[in-house]
Amino acid sequence: MPGGFDSLGKTLMLFGLILLVAGAVFHFGGKFLSLGRLPGDIHMEWGNFSFHFPIVTSIILSIILTIILNLISR
Repeated sequence: MPGGFDSLGKTLMLFGLILLVAGAVFHFGGKFLSLGRLPGDIHMEWGNFSFHFPIVTSIILSIILTIILNLISR
């Protein structure tokens, strides 16, 4: 199977790069972006219990990742 491992290696490097960028965004992004605290995110508190569902953040991240993956796949 000549060339099979080359393709696998490139794919693994691409996923590693994506994970590196995503990790940097999550690590440093909290200082610059308010991900998870956007208007429209649901946050409720009852006594000692709190519930947080970042629906708007999820939609925005989904759109951004869809655009990035479509650009990479072309």
